[in-house]
Amino acid sequence: MHLIVLLAIFALAWRLRYTWSETGASWNQRWDRTLAIFLLPPLLLFTSAIAIIWMGPHGRMVWVGNDWLSYDLAIGFLGFAALYWLKLARSGWLMLQQVRTYPTTELDGNSVRLLNLATPYIAQIGFWEPELVISQALLDTLGTEHLGAVLAHEQAHYHYRDTYCFFWLGWVRQITTWLPQTEAMWQELLVLRELRADRWAADRTDPLLVAEALLLVVQNTSALTENFSAAFSQMAPADRLDRRIEALLAILEPSLDDRVDVIEPQHRQYQQNLSTWAWLLLALLPLLAVPFHT
Repeated sequence: MHLIVLLAIFALAWRLRYTWSETGASWNQRWDRTLAIFLLPPLLLFTSAIAIIWMGPHGRMVWVGNDWLSYDLAIGFLGFAALYWLKLARSGWLMLQQVRTYPTTELDGNSVRLLNLATPYIAQIGFWEPELVISQALLDTLGTEHLGAVLAHEQAHYHYRDTYCFFWLGWVRQITTWLPQTEAMWQELLVLRELRADRWAADRTDPLLVAEALLLVVQNTSALTENFSAAFSQMAPADRLDRRIEALLAILEPSLDDRVDVIEPQHRQYQQNLSTWAWLLLALLPLLAVPFHT
């Protein structure tokens, strides 16, 4: 019976991911919907595995007996997830220790780590309290105003704790790569994260400055892609740069609203939609099978 439950949850998880598409009336709704569908399938699998281990391989569930196969699969899945988390955490911790060996300097009242890199680069690297890393090449490339826009963008990543949140989301991505559309949803979350930071910077500086700085930096850099790195030059497929530029220009030209998705004002952006997040309560569904086990 446990195997039947496990197969049913697997089919549901597959179906949820398969039906996802890049649609939504606003960026806020797209973020909520993508994040919910990205998280719900692995949460269902986790709670299913926990429920099966809790009930054990012996006894009966309803009218059907249980077996060791589902029990072993549950232990194997949780063990694999735990080991992969340890691997990612260790990799992030080692990189953070390396970053903290870089010399520090004061920039616009902030302490930053100076990176000896020949290309323009700036990023938050770490977990809950990331380090801001900047290359000398970026300081030489950008003027004062453009540099202020880039710093504001990175301040948004710090404010939203993007490095910490995307470390966990990156872990989910790695252990569910076999589910459909995992990579597409991951790229969507990345671009929505960058659009949020772009809007934060645009509200505090100037949208045109952010767009110009984005073009200057992205065209000349090779961005890190680790889950615990949030870089101004974070790139995904090439069309995502166009979407970021269009969203910034739409702030200056309201007439573009009918042709591009405009980011919502800062005080409304990415608010949690309770009706969307309520669907995550479905993740507790497998635990309801525990009382039927004898």
